[in-house]
Amino acid sequence: MPIYDAPTRDMQFVLHDVLAVSEAGIPGYEELDRETTAAILGEAAKLSENVLAPLNPVGDAQGCTLENGVVRTPEGFRDAYEQMRAGGWMGLDADPEYGGQGMPYLIGSAVGEMFVSANMAFNMYQGLTHGAYSAIHAHGSEEQKRTYLPNLVDGIWSGTMNLTEPHCGTDLGLIRTKAEPADDGTYRITGQKIWISAGEHDLSENIIHLVLAKAPGGGEGTKGISLFIVPKFLVNADGSLGARNAVTCGGLESKMGIHGNATCVMNYDGATGYLVGELHKGMRAMFTMMNEARIGVGLQGYAQGEVAYQNARAFAQDRLQGRDVTGPANPDGPADPIIVHPDVRRNLLQQKSFVEGARAFTFWGAQMIDRAERAGDAEADAMISLLTPVIKGFLTDKGFETTVLAQQTLGGSGFVKEWGLEQFVRDSRITMIYEGTNGIQSLDLVGRKLGQDGGKAIMAFFEMIKAFNKEHEGEDEAFDRDFLEPLKQASKDLQSAGMFFMQQGMKNPQAALSGSYDFMHLFGHVCLGFMWAKMGLAAKAALAEGRGDPAFMEAKLATGRYYMARQLPATGMHLARIGSGAAPVMELDAAQF
Repeated sequence: MPIYDAPTRDMQFVLHDVLAVSEAGIPGYEELDRETTAAILGEAAKLSENVLAPLNPVGDAQGCTLENGVVRTPEGFRDAYEQMRAGGWMGLDADPEYGGQGMPYLIGSAVGEMFVSANMAFNMYQGLTHGAYSAIHAHGSEEQKRTYLPNLVDGIWSGTMNLTEPHCGTDLGLIRTKAEPADDGTYRITGQKIWISAGEHDLSENIIHLVLAKAPGGGEGTKGISLFIVPKFLVNADGSLGARNAVTCGGLESKMGIHGNATCVMNYDGATGYLVGELHKGMRAMFTMMNEARIGVGLQGYAQGEVAYQNARAFAQDRLQGRDVTGPANPDGPADPIIVHPDVRRNLLQQKSFVEGARAFTFWGAQMIDRAERAGDAEADAMISLLTPVIKGFLTDKGFETTVLAQQTLGGSGFVKEWGLEQFVRDSRITMIYEGTNGIQSLDLVGRKLGQDGGKAIMAFFEMIKAFNKEHEGEDEAFDRDFLEPLKQASKDLQSAGMFFMQQGMKNPQAALSGSYDFMHLFGHVCLGFMWAKMGLAAKAALAEGRGDPAFMEAKLATGRYYMARQLPATGMHLARIGSGAAPVMELDAAQF
C-alpha cells in the first residue's frame, strides 16, 4: 500500500518563514501564529494519514455503483465523511454567520492539500460543496443563504456545479438546458448535464445543484444564461426536506481515474429551480465557483505530485540496484540504494523542486485571495485574477508530469497496482482537463488576462520581481549567482514574450494564440523561480540566525539551486517557441493532418 506523510513542516516554513502570515496585515491573520497553525495542520494530518489515505486504493478498486437511481460510494467513504463533518473541516474557512469557523482561505488551502494528497476522489465531494457555498454566499438572496448555507457548511447537504452538456463544454453559449418561469416565481429546469462530479451519492441528505440554463428572453450566447439552485429534495419553509425534485442520475461515467468520485449524467425533467442573482447574468455567479475551482484544481495537481514523490523517494532509498560509480555506498550489501545514481537523483529533484515551489506559489496565491477579500485590496484581486490560469494550467501539467516521474522511479513496480503510483498518474490526469482544459487556460491568460485594465496586473508583476531583485542583490554573492541572476533572466524572457504579443497580436492574433501555451509555462516557471528565490532568502536568514533545523534549511537551499539551474532555464526554450510565430503551427492544411 502506498504511504502518505503530511508535509506539515514544509507548510509551516512557507506560512511563517516565507509569507510571514501573522505579520501580513490581513484581517484574521494576526491569529495565525506558529502554535495555532501547527495545531490545525497537525489535526488535519492525522485525519489525512489515518483515515483518508487508507481509503484511497479502496475507492479506486471499488468505484461507485448506480442501482435504481441511487449511487453508492465505496466502502468506508460514509464513515470518513461523517468524521470530516464532526471535525468541522467542511466549514473551516466558511462564514461564521452560517456555522463556519471563519479561518482564512489560505488555511483552507493548506488543509485541502493534505486531503487531496491522501484521497483526491473523496475530497472532491466536499470541494464541490465549498464551491456551491461560495457561489450562493456571493450571489444568493438572504433567504437563499439562510436556507442552504448552514447545511452546506455543516456537510449534511452537499453541492455541485452543472455546466457541461453532451454537445458543449467550453462554449457554454451553446447550452440547451431550459428554464421556464412558473407562476410561483420558481423555474422549471429541463435538460441534461454530463460529467457532473458528485452529482449523486449516499454521503449527504440532500444535494444542492447549481445549474446553468437559458430562460426566455435572454438572447443568444452566454449573455442569455442564468444560474439556478436545483435541490435534489425540495426544502420546506421550516427547513425540513420535502418532495423529491425532478432531477435524477441517468448514468455513471467509467473513467480513467478518480473512481471513488461519482461522475454523473444528470437529467432535469421540469425540476424546480430557484434563480440565483439576476436573470441572464448567470455566468458571473458561476465564475465565482469556476475561479475557486481552478485554483483548487491547480492545488490538486501538485498535491498528487507530493504523494507520488513521497513514494518514489521511499522506494529510491530502499531499492538496492547497482553500485555508486564513485565507490560502494552500501559495502556490506549486495548493491547500493538507487538514490546514489545521478539520473535517479535528477528525477527525484525534479519532483521535489516542483512540489515545494508549487506549494509556495499556491499558498502565495491563496494569501492574495485573502488580501483581496478581507482587506479589500484591488491590486491583489487583479494579480490573482492574472495568475489563476497559471496556477491551474502550469501546476496541473507539471503535477501530472511529476506523478509520471515518480512512477518511473519505481521502474516496473510503478506499473503495478499494489504500489499505488499508477493510481496517482491516473487520478492526476483529469486535472489538466476539467474546470477548463489547460489549452483554454492559456488562451484565457493571453487573450483576456494580459490586457485587462491596460495590462496593469502584468506590469505590476514585473515591477514586483524587479523590486525584489533590487532589494536583495549584493547582499550575498552566492545568492546573487544562484538565485537572483537566474530569476532576472527568466523575468526578461517573460517580458520579451509579452512584448512579442503586443507587437504581433493586433496584426496577427494567431501569432499570439499559437504561443499561448508556451507563455503559460514560461509564466509558471518565473512564478516558481520567484518562490524559490523567496524560499532561498528565508532559509538563508534562518541559518544565519540559528532558527529551525539547519539540515532542513540547507536542503531547501540545495533544492532551490537545482530548480534555478536545471528547470528555470526552460523559459528560454518557451520564448524561442513563442518567437517562431504562427507559421509553424498554422501552415499545415487541415486535410494534411
